Amino acid sequence: MVRMKSILMMALLAIAFIIATSTAYAQNAKPAAKPKPAQSATVRKTNTTAAKSKFVEPEMVFVEGGTFTMGCTSEQGNDCSDEEKPAHQVTLSSFYIGKYEVTQAQWLAVMGKSPEFCNYSRNGNSPASGLQYYAIQEFIRKLNVKTGKQYRLPTEAEWEYAARGGNQSKGYKYSGSNNLGDVAWYGEDSSKGYTSYPVGKKLPNELGIYDMSGNLEEYCSNEYDTYNSQAQTNPQGSPGKYKIAVRGGEANSDASRCRVSAREYADTNNEYGWDNFGFRLAISSK
Repeated sequence: MVRMKSILMMALLAIAFIIATSTAYAQNAKPAAKPKPAQSATVRKTNTTAAKSKFVEPEMVFVEGGTFTMGCTSEQGNDCSDEEKPAHQVTLSSFYIGKYEVTQAQWLAVMGKSPEFCNYSRNGNSPASGLQYYAIQEFIRKLNVKTGKQYRLPTEAEWEYAARGGNQSKGYKYSGSNNLGDVAWYGEDSSKGYTSYPVGKKLPNELGIYDMSGNLEEYCSNEYDTYNSQAQTNPQGSPGKYKIAVRGGEANSDASRCRVSAREYADTNNEYGWDNFGFRLAISSK
């Protein structure tokens, strides 16, 4: 009986020891770390988009004012169309114009999305295209709010003066050269689809401006209208409404359309924008 009591007592002591040891371990042990959630594909995509949409203000080139002959001048030879005649004298005040066409990355940074109808390669340094004229006006409005400046489209006269090299002009047929291949992307086979190239890869013109011949046609601010022979000072033309003047030719153009005096227009009724049209900015000199 005494032996049985001793065995029972030892068993109780062993159980008490086990309970006490387990309690102490539980109190001193650190909780297990929660696993970190894996970064989702959505987060990675968002961060990538943010990096691509970093805002870089357009680089502008100063164009000193002066007087030039606008339209069908002698170096254009027999390529002139009736829309480029008569040649006439134009005097302009100084202004700034974009060194490059506005790029897809700049559009994304201001608008928060890529050009909606752009069918060209999605390269951030390629010019923004597939744009409705009114979408461009909205881009400019937002850009002006963002920068506190007064960006705008160049007038047709400003565009041609800058393309000719301003008061540094050497009288070239194209913007920066008589050899179009040196300064322009042009002559691509449009049956294989329209195309464009990253800005600034060809040689610049006399003022250091790129791609004013070829790559993409460029919107101006004014309505497409006929010329007259009267001398003009800072002509504005009618505000663009139905047929907007466009200049410069594009990568699928023949050489004639890439001349500094060549003129075309864009119909604003196209609800999807135009694949082969882009734009560059201007700003008045104070």
